[in-house]
Amino acid sequence: MVQINPNYLKLKAGYLFPEISRRVEVFKNQNPGSELIRLGIGDVTEPLPLACREAMKAAIDEMGTSSGFHGYGPEQGYQWLREAIAKNDYQVRGCEIAADEIFISDGSKCDSSNILDILGDQNRIAVTDPVYPVYVDSNVMTGHTGEVLDSGRYKGLSYLPISASNNFEVSLPSNAVDLIYLCFPNNPTGAVITKKKLLEWVDYARKNNALILFDAAYEAFIQDSSLPHSIYEIEGAKECAIEFRSFSKNAGFTGVRCAFTVIPKTLKGNVGNHDMIDIWSLWSRRQSTKFNGVSYIVQKGAEATYSASGKSQIKSLVDFYMKNATLIREKLTDMGLQVYGGTNAPYVWIKTPESMNSWTFFDHLLKRANVVGTPGSGFGASGEGYFRLSAFNSRSNVELAMKRIENI
Repeated sequence: MVQINPNYLKLKAGYLFPEISRRVEVFKNQNPGSELIRLGIGDVTEPLPLACREAMKAAIDEMGTSSGFHGYGPEQGYQWLREAIAKNDYQVRGCEIAADEIFISDGSKCDSSNILDILGDQNRIAVTDPVYPVYVDSNVMTGHTGEVLDSGRYKGLSYLPISASNNFEVSLPSNAVDLIYLCFPNNPTGAVITKKKLLEWVDYARKNNALILFDAAYEAFIQDSSLPHSIYEIEGAKECAIEFRSFSKNAGFTGVRCAFTVIPKTLKGNVGNHDMIDIWSLWSRRQSTKFNGVSYIVQKGAEATYSASGKSQIKSLVDFYMKNATLIREKLTDMGLQVYGGTNAPYVWIKTPESMNSWTFFDHLLKRANVVGTPGSGFGASGEGYFRLSAFNSRSNVELAMKRIENI
């Protein structure tokens, strides 16, 4: 008889965002005339930058010719895109990242989960709490945790709480860990990390031979010039960190799908007998086996983000969403709510009022204001009592959502 992976049975009832969708559908069926405003899932709403569209159209025309047709491309990504990323995202910031240390993919969500393919089963894992659910759930699926506890946490994981009580600064683990997930600017709280604090993490990882998985998907939204955009701005990070980046939020590629992962060739891992092996080779082998690469058309669109017009158009997109974030933050603060984030990230993190729990506040906004957000408890135990609103929507919808919330 066919056997299933029993680790899936350890997962909590449902992934956060499908559960939100389920509740929204129930409400819509019961209230067919309602006009919902969705500020929950971090999906962008504005059109793709013109530079990207023009590049993709030109690539389609190329594909219609014998000389310009492209079939299978390199699984690691086309060299011209990797070079553009290395130059514009890293080398201009003083990071010594080479083009062949960059691997193009169809999403950071995929990469942050797929990276577990090349990592061992005995790693001691630390995650922030609250946390992007994929980090936890992917480890549950691969058998790296124990059962779920009543608190919603899993046995076998080290949780590092971040909340208003510690100014949303994540503290170093009290015990030694091998694998560390960090996301800054942070999803969901909108918190940031300074170079000084990030140096502490790099020093910890080097001292303990640990690996940092650094999710920098929201780096384009950083407004404070003193904050690091990449972990590789920190000395020693090439010896202990992998970085994930995406075109989804800054260039609106959520439906187009293009991202990349940086794995320095200096990064080593232990194969179990104390012999060290470079992680770059393992990831390259994994991608060659399990991935056929991102389409030529999409990669041409991604390359266009580094043109002069592309950079200008992306800046306008980022400014647009950050203006939304400012509007949300200021309006909610004026209403007397405790509000965090929204200054260097497109997410606003709200303390729920009147001792409401996160899902109660979700239902409250859904039913009385017809506004959809994200309950903080869905991101972890320390997210209980908080609520996330996304700045990814039209200006008119954001303004209307704030009026609706104010009215209730």
